[in-house]
Amino acid sequence: MKGYTKPLLLIFLVLLADQVSKTWVKTNMYITQEFKILGDWFIIHFTENNGMAFGLEFGGEFGKLALSLFRILAVGGIAYALHYMIQRKYHRGLILNVALIFAGALGNIIDSVFYGVIYKYESLFHGRVVDMLYFPIFKGTFPTWFPVWGGEPFEFFRPVFNLADAAISVGVIAILIFQKTYFKEEVKDEIGINNESVED
Repeated sequence: MKGYTKPLLLIFLVLLADQVSKTWVKTNMYITQEFKILGDWFIIHFTENNGMAFGLEFGGEFGKLALSLFRILAVGGIAYALHYMIQRKYHRGLILNVALIFAGALGNIIDSVFYGVIYKYESLFHGRVVDMLYFPIFKGTFPTWFPVWGGEPFEFFRPVFNLADAAISVGVIAILIFQKTYFKEEVKDEIGINNESVED
């Protein structure tokens, strides 16, 4: 179990926080209900979506089933990758970020696979993902000279998301930012192995 403790603990904590927050929202709020936490900048806004992260959708009943099955396969692939990285002692930061991505993906799978049955509104694999975090930090109107959207209102940040989405985003962004650090050691290790084989 050496090397697995921190990733597994991180996965457990993210899943726990994600599911507790979703369960509270699902059982204590109605769709579109919201609570303002920091004025108009941070709002708990209850919504559900049938699709991917940040409310993106993949149409129809077949699309929903296909998306749920794809998620399960993807999470299986991420789990294998995580196991592979731990076994081969990849950079700890990379491992923890992959664990974040895995936890986030698994958190949304629980919604889409089981919530329809748990809350008795749909069959297995057809549940809706619960979203609640809304940060409309800035609202305004595009200037009339702006191409395509000139004169139309805009809002940043528009999507409503959940902790699972946030975990995935943080994991992916951190890997992109620190990729040179994460993969530098692997390149050195490969060079070292090649040198040893030449000497032998």
